[in-house]
Amino acid sequence: MDKENPWDFLIPKTALGKSSIVLAALFFLLLLVFLLLVASGQRGGETFSDNMYLSVTGLIMDIAAISAFFTGIISIIISKERALLVLLSTLIGLFVLLFNAGEFLFPH
Repeated sequence: MDKENPWDFLIPKTALGKSSIVLAALFFLLLLVFLLLVASGQRGGETFSDNMYLSVTGLIMDIAAISAFFTGIISIIISKERALLVLLSTLIGLFVLLFNAGEFLFPH
């Protein structure tokens, strides 16, 4: 008789689901790097590329989160992935996608 793992609801079974979690973790790691850069005295300027350290970190951070959203959506729809961490990483990616869309649609 095969015992079921109590963590099955949490951990994904598909490669795309696992990729979504890794990309969300990369987002948080880069967010930490970004915050450390700001705490060390790095400041932005008038344009996006005034401080390349912050620009590149922020850009890769956004790409990771939005990629986590799309890989999560694909794994949920096509592979029927239902792991809680995949749903969470997809939600995080959605929030970042909506934030960036708002920044482009309603600049300030």
